[in-house]
Formats: sequence, C-alpha cells, structure tokens
Amino acid sequence: MLYLWLFLFPVLSVAQADITVGSSLTAASGNSSWLSPSGDFTFGFRSLSNGNNAKDERLFLLSIWYNKIPSKTVVWFANGDRPAPENSKLALTSNLGLVLTDPQGKELWKSESILGDVSRAIFNDTGNFVILDSKSEKLWQSFEDPRDTLLPSQTLGKNELLASRRSEEIFSRGKFQLRMLDRGDLVLNTINLPSNHANEEYNITKTAGDSNRSASSGKELENGEEVYLSQAKVPSASDFYLRVTLDFDGVLTQYVHPRNSNTDGNWSILWTQPDNICSAIVSRNGIGVCGYNSICTLGENNRPNCRCPDRYTLVDPSDEHGNCVPNFTLSSCLEDEDKRNHGSAEDIYAFVELKNTAFPPAGYEMLAPFSEDECRNSCLHDCMCAAAVYRDGVNCWKKRLPLSNGRVDPQFNGKAMIKVPKSDLPLPPTNDSKFPIPELKVKEKNPRTWILAGSLLLGTSVLVNILFIGASTLGFCVIYRNKPEKINLRENLVETNLRCFTYQELFKATDGFKEELGRGAFGIVYKGFIPSDVAVAVKKLTNVFQDKEKEFRTEMNVIGQTHHKNLVRLLGFCDEGQERLLVYEFLSNGTLWSLLFTGESRPSWNQRCQIASAIARGLLYLHEECTMQIIHCDIKPRNILLDEYYNARISDFGLAKLLKMDQSYTLTNIRGTRGYVAPEWFRSLPITAKVDVYSYGVLLLEIICCRSCLGGEMGGERERELLTDWAYDCFMDGKLDALVEGDIEALSEREKLKNLAMVAFWCVQEDPSLRPTMKKVTQMLDGTVEVPVPPCPFAFSSCTTIIPK
Repeated sequence: MLYLWLFLFPVLSVAQADITVGSSLTAASGNSSWLSPSGDFTFGFRSLSNGNNAKDERLFLLSIWYNKIPSKTVVWFANGDRPAPENSKLALTSNLGLVLTDPQGKELWKSESILGDVSRAIFNDTGNFVILDSKSEKLWQSFEDPRDTLLPSQTLGKNELLASRRSEEIFSRGKFQLRMLDRGDLVLNTINLPSNHANEEYNITKTAGDSNRSASSGKELENGEEVYLSQAKVPSASDFYLRVTLDFDGVLTQYVHPRNSNTDGNWSILWTQPDNICSAIVSRNGIGVCGYNSICTLGENNRPNCRCPDRYTLVDPSDEHGNCVPNFTLSSCLEDEDKRNHGSAEDIYAFVELKNTAFPPAGYEMLAPFSEDECRNSCLHDCMCAAAVYRDGVNCWKKRLPLSNGRVDPQFNGKAMIKVPKSDLPLPPTNDSKFPIPELKVKEKNPRTWILAGSLLLGTSVLVNILFIGASTLGFCVIYRNKPEKINLRENLVETNLRCFTYQELFKATDGFKEELGRGAFGIVYKGFIPSDVAVAVKKLTNVFQDKEKEFRTEMNVIGQTHHKNLVRLLGFCDEGQERLLVYEFLSNGTLWSLLFTGESRPSWNQRCQIASAIARGLLYLHEECTMQIIHCDIKPRNILLDEYYNARISDFGLAKLLKMDQSYTLTNIRGTRGYVAPEWFRSLPITAKVDVYSYGVLLLEIICCRSCLGGEMGGERERELLTDWAYDCFMDGKLDALVEGDIEALSEREKLKNLAMVAFWCVQEDPSLRPTMKKVTQMLDGTVEVPVPPCPFAFSSCTTIIPK
C-alpha cells in the first residue's frame, strides 16, 4: 500500500494513557475529557459556537485538540455533521468500540469497522486514539480515520482523503478534498454537496516519481512501497507542534507553533498549496472557494478573500465565503412589457466593469471575434444575459446566473461586465409586483344568444383563415417557381453564435490564401489575421456538393455550440455562393504528429502523459457531455493541435458523424485514416463511439512509443511490423523498455508505463463490446479505476492471452 508521510523529523518517544472498557465521557460544561500522558492533546467534548446551531441549544463536538496552546486547535473530530446535544454520552464498549449517543439514547456516531472484541483503548502523545483487542492488535485508530488534519507520523493511504470543514467554526463537511489516487498522486478538488461527487482537480502533487528527485519545496524519496514527502527547513518536533490541514477555504497548509511559548501567538505558516487558490480553480462545474456570484481575490499568506459585486449581497452575512444574490431583479423576457414600463434596454441597465476579473471560459453563448462594444451590447439586449466576460480582444462569453468561480487575476487579459439596473431608475417589477389585471364583469345574457354569437364568430374565422392560407400557398408557389436555385445554408442553421464572414473578408485576412498550414481530406488550411490582429486558421473546403454540404451543416449546427478546453474552437464560417470556409482559432505549436515524429528529440514522458489525458477528456466531452453526441471518426496525430502551452486540442470535425443521444449506432460510409480505422468499418457492423476509442488506442501507443502506426524502418531495410502487433508482443514478453527505447523518465515510472500500455490494448480490441468507454478510459488514466490485464486484442488471430512476463 502506498502512503504519504508529510513530515520527516524525529517523533518524540510516545507515551500513552489507557482507557478501559466501560469508561465514558459526557457532553457538558464541566471537564469531561481524556488527556494524553504529556498533556499535549485532549480527547473529549468541545462546546460549539452558535453557527453550528439553528436552535437555541448548546451543542458539542467530540474531538481531539492541542491542549497546551491558547487556541486549543482541533486536529480531529467525530460528529461534525451531527453535533451532540448537552448531556450526550460517549462510551467505550466491548463490541462496537467508541459509541456516541444523545440523551435519548439515539446513536450519533461510532468507530467503524471494529472486528473483534475490544479490550482497551490508548490515547498517545502523537495525538492518536487507538482501540485495541486483548492481544494489543489495533482495531481502530483516529489516525486511519482522518478529517481535515494530518499530524507528524500520520499517514494517508491511497484512496484515502482529507475533507475540509465548512468554516473555521462550523465542522460539518466542506466543499474541498485532498485525495491520494491509486497511482500515488495527491490531488485537491472541490465536491458537490450533498452527493460528494468530486469535480475536476485543481492541484496535483506528483508523489510517485523519480527516486531522490529534488523539488523546490523539498525532496521526494522512495522506500519500498512508501513515498515520503517533506519540506525544507522543518523545525524540530521537540520544540514545535506541526500539522498539515486542508483549510475550509481549500488551501492545504503546513503550520508550526512553538511548544513552550508564553504568548498567545498564532500558528505560523511554513508552506501552502496551491499558491493561488483563486486562479487554481477554473472548472466550470461546481462551486469554487467563494460562493456563487462571488469573486475571489488572493490576500495575505495565499488566503482567498471573497466579495460580492456591486448591487449583490451575501445570502448569509455571517458567511463571507458564501453565495451572493442580486438585490434587484433582472427583467423577464417579456420585452414589450419592459419597453412599456421602463423604456429601452439602454435606459434600464448599465454594467459594473471589473478589470482582470475572470470566470471559467464557458457560458450559454460564446461570440467571437467580437469587439468589446459588440460584447456589451449583445448582453445588454439579451434578456437572459446577466454578465459578459470579454477577453483577449476577441472572445465574448455571455453568462446566466448564478456565476461560479469568479476571480481577480492580474494575468487575465480581459474584464467581466455585470449587468445591473441604473441606480436612478426604479427596479424592474418582479413577478409578484406586476400590475394587476382588472377584473372584467360581464352582464349575464341568455345562453342561446351566446351560442348563436359564438357560432357566427367561429364560422367567419374559419372561412377567413381558409382564404388566407389558400392565397399564401398560391403566392409562395409562384415565387418559388420563379426563384433561381441558391444554396442558403443559414436557413438550416440553429443559433450557433458564430460570425458569418464574407469571402472577400477571408481572402483579405489570408492575404489571398497565401500561407498554407496543411491539407486534409476536404480542403486546405491557411493562416490568416482578422481585425485586432487575431491569428486564425481558415479551412477552405473544396468540391462541396451533397454529402459535403451535409457535413458543413453539421459543423455549423453542432460544432458552433461545442466548447471544451481540449477542442479547437470554431470562430466563424463563410457560405457565400459555392464557397465554404471555416474559421478556427490558430494554435501556435502545430500538430501532435510533428511533435512526436519530426523533432530531433522526443517530448518528455510527463508531457506525453498529459497530452494523452487531454485527448481522452476531449473525446469524453464529444461522446457523453454534448447536447448531441459527436463521433469524430478520424482521431490521429495530425488532427491533434497544440496551443502555446502544448495543451492538446482535438481538431478537424469534418468527418464527424452526429448521433442523437437516444440512438445506439449508425451505418455510414467508411471514414478515417489507414492505421487508425476500427475493424467494424470493414465488417458491416454498427458504427458507434467505440470507433473513436479504437483510434485513440492506436494514438495512445504512438504517444507512448513516439512511433507512427503507419510503419518505418528498424534494422536496416526491414520494415517494422504493425505498431499494435509489435507493442502487444513487447508487452507479453515483458519488454516494456523496448516500447520507449531507453526513455529513462518513462522507465522510472514503469508501473505507469505498463498501465498506459494496457489501456491502449483495451482500446484496440477487435470486438467493440470489449473496448471501454472514453469515461472509463479517463478513469483508468487518472488512476481512479484499476486497469486489468487486457485479453489479446486480435480476436481473429492465433495469439493467446497469458499473464505478461
């Protein structure tokens, strides 16, 4: 089992206090606690502040705390989510261990996983409370049931976690976790409460790496199956108390406090992770360090400060990290009523501009390329828009409430614009304050009169409608017959939020289609510059008739609404006459093919692993997280582009096949590139998202080996065999080093190399039903799911699946 040791300093000789079966503590104002022999730690009940109590009653927390320092800092607690009423009782029992019950005898908490009879318990000077059997074997210990703090000599095993509390004074579960994954990496992430679903990690510490590899914060050392992580200049444990705590604001912090201080000094900070919690959390899913509609600013000691924008207030004034709500009501989309009551949008609303303030790059609508004025006006006249984020002089994200993960970032080249009512005008009416509809009083009439009048009115209405429909149909037919046939793809487009360029604009932007970037199955890609000197890639489609027109419609309708950090973004299009052009963002570092196969040296192992994970996340988005499922059908290195930071982006959706979410498969013409095409294309089998999984498996082997699946040379004139066959033979023969050809960095992570290879072999199974989904692939790559030994991928060959050497 893999452990993390957070401190490498001598632990003092451990004394321990015995607690016998039947001993108990009572939650009361008196001294109801057990001390460690040195008196450094106390185990017992702590009275809670009023923030833990909706009722006016005294509540208590069963906890362990530092006893000799004025702050009495809590390092472990049992019942954070269920505070104990006064006169609750904790007892050490022979069969269940520690059991906490309220005054009525209802169980509030107990020590879990007690297997055997309890003989006694000890509370030692490390701060660990341990339950023992008659042979002094450990049945349960607080060190193996951590909350938000680790103490010297305490370990965190793989798949174990720390969970933050809600606030400094409220001990219920908070929204942050520190987890150790199967592969040995520590990750910080937010969670969704109350489901505890983990969101995307915002900080990763590589603890399973090269032996004796130096790091700026200390060293990582391997010793058998244990990984030790220490920090430089750690004070002596004989002179200082030390702890690592996942604070309620999501910052992992190592604290130090002098043991024999006569002052009321606070804990000092040795180090924190991450360095900037505000910028670290950029996920569009889930809440950040600050609540919804709140904005995070980094303060002293890397601690976050949260504030509400102007015209917004805290839901709970006592919780400065909580949610903010507008103190006004944005208008409904009943535009006519707004105009009657308050005038135009310009008369009603203004914007609070927040420079260098960012929100995650997502929203219900993205407009690019747009000027700042165009962005502001678009939000102003959009009744659904509550804010707009403008960045890089070209991109405009329109957002609804609530806003999440807002942050002030000096490196962010843009601003946020929050829409608010003008202060000198009355607020728009809420649904509860609309003008009342006058009650209509009608004089009663004879029922026959009503029937006769209704019949006449209905008959007249039907006759008029028939005449109108007939005339309209006739007119349409005459006009349509005399209208020349013209391609107008806009009529077939849903709202895509893309800019429609003229052909002349793109001709000028590319300097007459001068600089060619590459060629694909459906056209040529050129580099260009649009206003504000923004570099773009213009894909000029050729011979677009029938099937390719359908491809163009698919791109406009679907790709224009698709936004993910691992996809190349479509900015606009041109459909003038017979011309079909697509305008994409320009990525400066070329293709993955060039990085892997044309450079003088191969990219680093760590960089290749990150690229593999990024591509997997992009495919997962296409397959499962879009409104409409997208099958790419041509995953290969030339269709993976790299941005300025070498982040991988999936490009060229020209071969994408669109499926409705309730469809399981589609049959279509063979698409893709030799070497990456799944076998079912040639066998009249249903085509599903598993064809992309197959292509990804081939691509993953290329990333591992830095070798093309299309062949090469090895040993003079002899051609290398197919990459998938050769790699599987190496795997089965236990020759992993052959896959990476002396890559020391990769060989130092041999287990990870083996896992990545096994993931690839699962993906290239000839039987599509055996291939994992991209969600399962990402989990295996992240280490959250174990990778089993794959069967022989080649179902129609003579290979036999055995355990690799």
